[in-house]
Amino acid sequence: MSGALLKIDGEVSQPLEFSFADFEAFPEAAQVVDVSRFHPTRQGDGVTLQSILDRVQPTGSATYLTLHATHDDFAASIPLAAVAAEGIVVYKNAGAPLPVEKGGPVRFLIRDPAACHTAELDDCANVKFVDRIELTAGRGRDTRPEDDEEHEQLHANES
Repeated sequence: MSGALLKIDGEVSQPLEFSFADFEAFPEAAQVVDVSRFHPTRQGDGVTLQSILDRVQPTGSATYLTLHATHDDFAASIPLAAVAAEGIVVYKNAGAPLPVEKGGPVRFLIRDPAACHTAELDDCANVKFVDRIELTAGRGRDTRPEDDEEHEQLHANES
């Protein structure tokens, strides 16, 4: 992915890779300024998931969105319909590409998880280090913790 921050593939009509410049070129209506309004401990700006989906055109069989984070070999597979309108792809902080220290190359946030009306979303559906989003027919790879102990261990060193 030379220059690309994020690759979108799987059950889409138009697989695409997005660079920082590509995200910057999204229209103002797609830009989300200051994600700390939704998540007080997170910083940066992003674009709406829906604006990305409009470009890649999910196929009719796409029912899940799998967030892949190669940096820490993490994946979360979440219902596409539940997050399409609430997802934000954070790609910059202070006008520059989102650094790894802040969860880059991109960080996926759900604006209002309660609005998604599904039990499949938890704090671990907000994923850092995302470099690929795969749309799948059915649930994809998911390495989220399965119990409270695993969840505490995962977040023990997180800022």
